[in-house]
Amino acid sequence: MNEFTLGVEEEFMVIDPVTRELKSHEQRIVDSAQKIHEDQVKAEMHQAVVEVGTHICHNTQEARQEVSKLRTTVAQLAGDIGLRIGAAGTHPFSHWQHQLITDHPRYFEIVDEMQEAARSNLIFGLHVHVGIQSRDMAIHIANQVRYFLPHVFALSTNSPFWEGRNTGFRSFRTKVFDKFPRTGIPDTFSSIEEYDSYIKLLVKTNCIDNAKKIWWDIRVHPFFETIEFRICDCPMLVDETIAFTALFQALCAKLYKLRQQNMTFITYSRALINENKWRAARYGIDGKMIDFGKEMEVNTRSLVLELLDFVDDVVDELGSRDDLQYVHKILEHGTGADRQLAVYQQNSSFVDVVDYITSQTLKGL
Repeated sequence: MNEFTLGVEEEFMVIDPVTRELKSHEQRIVDSAQKIHEDQVKAEMHQAVVEVGTHICHNTQEARQEVSKLRTTVAQLAGDIGLRIGAAGTHPFSHWQHQLITDHPRYFEIVDEMQEAARSNLIFGLHVHVGIQSRDMAIHIANQVRYFLPHVFALSTNSPFWEGRNTGFRSFRTKVFDKFPRTGIPDTFSSIEEYDSYIKLLVKTNCIDNAKKIWWDIRVHPFFETIEFRICDCPMLVDETIAFTALFQALCAKLYKLRQQNMTFITYSRALINENKWRAARYGIDGKMIDFGKEMEVNTRSLVLELLDFVDDVVDELGSRDDLQYVHKILEHGTGADRQLAVYQQNSSFVDVVDYITSQTLKGL
């Protein structure tokens, strides 16, 4: 398969090892990392965030090597200046009010326009790019794959705490991000031309200055020949990141294969898919979602198993079967959010949770 190349972006917390608070690294990690990995390590809007991105990878094995290498490098460089990194969707107790904004015109402009919605947007996500050369095919796959986003999101939930509170959600990150415009599950587009003219209209009317200010859970990327999946919390473990990467890749390959056979998956409305997204954010894998075909509630875990069955006939060709197997481990050991909550319940200590996150971030590297 020449399509379905991969790119993985992860956003990490920069943490003070003494207080366990988020800590501005004054771009020192980014400056050092860029000498090694050039533009693969970037600053984000808040100074306590470091974003890393792989090169284009041809399969999940290459993606694993790159993700592991980038985590290792960033952790070492953080260690050199007395800091740590952690992978989770939110920091368990740091307050956004105390966090510095990166000194860059683009970020100042976003803060000026979005105000508190931007300043409070102290969250950490995983973005997975899957290469699709034809933009017509990309919009077709993006329309259909939306149905499956809550299923993968449920597996990725890793942000139960916010500002020192147990929110009751498995992913509070998505609730924080909802304050931004142009987020969440997108509508369908009948063609790539319709999508392009939508973007042109927004630019023309000064809603946005470029298409990157569309922050949906999935988008046909404005500059690369990829579909970008943006719904997941940043996972604690490399194994989890690669499992979700493999799932998104397999879904694209499966929907592509169906299209080649003149078959399509049913396209559901944003309103319906949002019901499942809400349930995934609230309950993770331990709730129920709606099976719209059957018009009934089904345990999320059984829908995840159905999803694995759905893509089963493409994973060997993609070479990702071993990486996808990790989904069963998540069903067994719980999501990142479940594990964070279990650590918290032992001693009611957020410090313990942060220590758990930072150790898991480097597990197996």
